[in-house]
This record gives sequence, structure tokens and C-alpha cells, in this order.
Amino acid sequence: MDEGTKSMIVFFLLFVFSGKPAEGQSLLDVCSTCHANATCDDKSDGSGKVCNCKYGFVGNGRTFCQDKDECQIGSSKICGQHTTCHNTFGSYYCTCLAGYSPSNNMAVFIPNDGTHCQDIDECGITGQCGEGAQCRNLEGSFDCSCQVGYKIHNGVEPFNPLRDKASCKVVNCGPPALLEDTVLVPVTGTTYSSVATFICDEGFVWRRGDNSSVCGAEGLWSKPDMVCEAKCGPAPFLANSEVVWHNRSVVIHRCVAGYHSWRGSNVSVCGSSREWQKATLRCIEIKPPINHLLIFNESCLQWKAEKYEEDTEVYKVTYTGSRDYQRSFYDKRKRFLSSKADQLKLCLGLLPVTNYSITITATSAKFTASVTTNTSLPVPPGPVVYYREFDTPLPTLSLRRSPNTLDLISLYQVFVLPVEGFMMFNCSSPAIALPLSTLKSPAEYITAQFEVHRVGTEMNLTIGDGLLYGGFYNAPLESGKNYYIILRAVSQWKSAFKSSCVLWAKVTATSYALRVSSLSAVATIGLVAVVIWGGYSIHWCFKKT
Repeated sequence: MDEGTKSMIVFFLLFVFSGKPAEGQSLLDVCSTCHANATCDDKSDGSGKVCNCKYGFVGNGRTFCQDKDECQIGSSKICGQHTTCHNTFGSYYCTCLAGYSPSNNMAVFIPNDGTHCQDIDECGITGQCGEGAQCRNLEGSFDCSCQVGYKIHNGVEPFNPLRDKASCKVVNCGPPALLEDTVLVPVTGTTYSSVATFICDEGFVWRRGDNSSVCGAEGLWSKPDMVCEAKCGPAPFLANSEVVWHNRSVVIHRCVAGYHSWRGSNVSVCGSSREWQKATLRCIEIKPPINHLLIFNESCLQWKAEKYEEDTEVYKVTYTGSRDYQRSFYDKRKRFLSSKADQLKLCLGLLPVTNYSITITATSAKFTASVTTNTSLPVPPGPVVYYREFDTPLPTLSLRRSPNTLDLISLYQVFVLPVEGFMMFNCSSPAIALPLSTLKSPAEYITAQFEVHRVGTEMNLTIGDGLLYGGFYNAPLESGKNYYIILRAVSQWKSAFKSSCVLWAKVTATSYALRVSSLSAVATIGLVAVVIWGGYSIHWCFKKT
């Protein structure tokens, strides 16, 4: 080996072990030789760099840095009391033992922030020990014991339900023993604190002492003490009731089917005076809270409210209506009525020609009654027109109608009546179209007919224009004659027919020449009357002659 090679070896050894270059040599990169789990740090004396293993590792910093097992010093020393230490690569973490929880409520922790394991109060959990048991918290655990009226089952006290199969069961005294000259009233239970009641046997009456027995915590019935004897004859009779059980001293009554008990005692007792102290039970016939439900005047309800107390009842009335001829129509409303009365009436304002279903609910009694009704076709309202008088054979009349009207008018008909002194017109007479060859009748006749959906908001009609309107011939008026024009509104639904009439106009069918010559005539005053009947109205009209 030559001198140059020896010098290089010496320099490398000095670099590795001293961390600084030899005199006269250049500085090598120490940090590049550090282990993967090490850091390159400055030396404390400032003489260069050094490799140090990271936190959680031990070694020389260059060739090896191995994991440090922090848990080897013991869980209580590194994690604290009631803990388990878990080592990880380059670190560790802590968990609490069963029965303890970390103070920071985290499942795992490192106690560098003061976190520690504290006792869990298992008794704060509802039902931890089961029915009839009481819980006692212990350090890191808990135990259970039975309450008064309960005893241990399948184990001993104290017990832990997570570890043992033990539990607490209620004390059961079993059937009570019979006493001499007594009869046991059917008991509702035989467990702790249950009560058994005794009554005297037939021919005996209870005079003094305690007639009840109680199931105690030790599982035994207490013993009642009761005596005295008397005979009172046959069991007393209560109206609308029957005897459930009896002997010569006690009778128990109940109401027969169709009746219910209302106030009073249901027990008759044979007293020391050998007379029955009769039960005060009243048996009242069972009736629905809402009965005798009927509809009157097509829009009003009437019903009888059966109540056994003078309390105020609130009634909810719901009614819905539909129409066969108007699929889009739907009427749904509610009404509330609060009353103490026994007889009730309520008018609903139902719409005409509608099928209604009506439901009444007594809210406190929680009882519902229902009824259905079909409202009839009403007389339509009389058309609103202005009466006018014309001196022309072709008068034009006008009818105006509200666009939002809710009346059920099907059509309008126009009648022509020749003036012949005192006349009567039947508004409810059926409408019959005359053959076109007849043209018109010598008496009143229909000159025009209009379906209501074709009228709209305004209709104008010239009387006598010789045209057809709805299959009726509007015949010309005869010159020189006087006429009354009557407008009839008609409502029709199936076989029902209702109408109302108004006097629309008086027409004198004169030409212009006749009107001029009549001005020189002497005027006389006479009375002409028109009576319109069948439409619930009478009209009296006057004219000059």
C-alpha cells in the first residue's frame, strides 16, 4: 500500500469518528451519512454536524436507529394509573382499563396534556342492574343488590349482571289462605304489595276489624281480623241491573247489557239491623252521544246530544258536496259548535242541486255520526230587467247578467202576450215549441229561447224579427195591437223544473203614420191588469187608452 492510499484511509477514519476534517483536508457532508430515522444536528461546541436518532428511536444515528419500547418501564409509569400502554413504531399510546374512561373522552391518548383514567360511574346508566335492583358504584366496577319487595334469583348478593346470571324478581306470596266464614274477592295480583280483600260468607256480615291482606316483602300474606253475623233475606233489586255475586250478607250488582253504571256503589251490605244497606248504583241506558240526526229545510241539521254530565261538548261538523252534472265542482267546509244543550240545531247553507255527505264528531266523547242528503232544484231568481214601453213593431230589449253569478238558471224564454183586458199568466207552464207552419198561437206564445251559456253577460233581442231562437219562431207583431213581453228564467235538472217570471215590456205595434194620427185623439184612461202566477210573483200594470 502506497503512502497516498494510507493517507486517504486515515482521513476517512478521522472523518467518521471525529466528525471534522483533518488538518489540510476539505470538509465532507456528514448529514448525507445519517440514518433514515435520524436527524442531522449542530454540535453543541460548534465544531460541526452530528447524526442523532429521532424521538422514539435509539442508536448511533448513522448505521442504525431502532424503535424504543417506551412501554417497557411499565404502564403506570408512562401512562398513569388504570391504563394499558401500547408501543408503536417510533412512539406509543395509552388506553384505560375496563371500568375507567380517559378524562379527555378520547379512546386513545398520550398523557403529555395531563390526560388520566378516571372511574366510570356505571350506576348512571338506567337499568344497569335490571328491574327491582339498586346499583352501587365501585372503583373501576359496580355491583347490584335487590330492592325491598324483590329477592335474588339464580345467585347471591351483591352481584354483577355483566359477570353473573343473577337478577332480582318481585316477591310473590302465592294465593292467599282462606279465612273461616269469609269469601275471597277475586284478587288482581299476588306479588309484593298486592291486596286481597275478604267479605263475609253467606249469612255473615262484616262488623269490625280489617278485611284486607297485604303481600309483604318476606313473601307472606298479612292476616286480617274480621267478625259478626246477620241475615237480611233475599238480595235487593236494582233497576236495570243484575247480581254478579252474593251471599246472605253481601251482594255485588252490575248493569245489564245496554246500560252502563253512572255514579254510586255497586255493593249491597246486610247490616246489623238485619236490613240491606242497598247499593246506590244507577244504570242508565247506553245511547250514542249523537242520535236522532236529521236534516230539515234541506240545509239545517238537528240532533239529540246524549250526555250524562252537564259538560260543554264541542261538535265538529264537516260537509262535502259534489254534483253529477259538474265534475269540477267540489264544496268542502267545516263548522264548530260548542254547547251544553241536549237538543241542537245548525244550519249550513248548503248549495242547491248538490249531493252532500255530512259528518258530526263529538270531540270529547270521540263519537262520529254521518248523514247524506241531496239538495233540490230551487226556484231561480227573477231576472233583473228594466220595464219599458214601446210604440214600435220591432222593439229591442236588453238583459244584463253578472259574469260571476252562482244561480242555477238553465235557460231564458221570452213570452208574447196579446193585451186583452184582465189576463192571467202561468209562469210554471211547460215550454212547448210550436210547429213552424203554425207561426204563432192566438194566445200567449214563446217567441225565443236562449241557453244560459249562450247569453253571457249581455243579451239583446228584437221582438218580431221573424228569426228562430232556440227552435222558437220570433213572429212579427201585428200592427195596431198591444202586447206584453214576459221574460222567464228556467232551472232544469233531470225531471225537476222551476221557473220565475218578470214583466219585461209593453209594446204597441203601431206604424209611424198611425202614431201621428193618434196624437189628435182624445185620451181616456182605463185599467188593464196582468197577473203572473206560478213564479211566486204578481205584477199589476196600467196603461192609457
